[in-house]
Amino acid sequence: MGPHPAVAAIRLAVRRVLHDVLTEHSAQHSSPPGDAHPLVLVACSGGADSMALASALAFEARKLPLRAGGVTVDHGLQHGSTQRAHEVADRMTALGLDPVDAVTVTVGRDGGPEAAARDARYAALDAAAERHGATAVLLGHTRDDQAETVLLGLARGSGIRSLSGMAAVSGTAGRYRRPFLELDRQTVRKACIAQELAVWDDPHNADPAYTRSRLRHEGLPALEKALGKGVVEALARTAQLSRDDADALDSWAADAETSVRDETGRLECAKLFGLPPAVRRRVLRRAVIASGAPAGSLFARHIEEVDRLITGWRGQGAINLPGRVEALRQGGRLVIRQG
Repeated sequence: MGPHPAVAAIRLAVRRVLHDVLTEHSAQHSSPPGDAHPLVLVACSGGADSMALASALAFEARKLPLRAGGVTVDHGLQHGSTQRAHEVADRMTALGLDPVDAVTVTVGRDGGPEAAARDARYAALDAAAERHGATAVLLGHTRDDQAETVLLGLARGSGIRSLSGMAAVSGTAGRYRRPFLELDRQTVRKACIAQELAVWDDPHNADPAYTRSRLRHEGLPALEKALGKGVVEALARTAQLSRDDADALDSWAADAETSVRDETGRLECAKLFGLPPAVRRRVLRRAVIASGAPAGSLFARHIEEVDRLITGWRGQGAINLPGRVEALRQGGRLVIRQG
């Protein structure tokens, strides 16, 4: 008798990703006999999604020429978090993962508590991957997480890129992989029950003080009540369609950028005006980031202000942007520089 259907589904999703990782690694490295197999880490909080992922990675890795390890991050935001992190590390070790790290981080305040915790977590995962020489880090985001991310992007009004949600592959050199984006949260939880995996439910996930928690427990259920079942699947499908469109527009903008610069490399306002708005704003965003503005602090309203120097020129002064960058119009040219 085969495994429970939910267990089979998560293992298949992980197997596909691991085969992709191995194929890419083989294409990039010519390993002589005796070399160590590539290492794949799982980011595990101890919740159902990441414990199911850790279990599937441990199971599939045994059949493939790769090593499997894990990282759990202690954000230090709850009483007993350090002990809990060590318990999660012990569970990963019991699954057969090696190496296993329990990393403590300090969460700042920039961007609010959720964004600050996310930034600290990814910094810790990046550091762990570098320390161990990991080829990839697996993340347990599900289709439900994707739907929530799309709605949050819609609420921010940040454009089509924010509606793209989370990519299946992201990070430096495609480090981060999300095998569960096509699986719902219920399937993943069923897999944990079927395997009798101990899981920890983070109280922050049910705390109405957090935006994502309110969306998960109030917003999405209200949408499903009003619109019927299938909202999560539709939002996840929207994310993929938006990502395809955003990628195409980004490629167009990259190609168009050279055509709107003069012989000295300065942006010409008349040529910028002739571009479609979606392409023009992408060119402007690329130019602002290249001048030193942090991408994570650059919002749609900033680019709209710069765009008005092209489309609504009334002699206005310089636009101040994040990273001490300023944009101004001079002699028919758009000047973007760090002050």
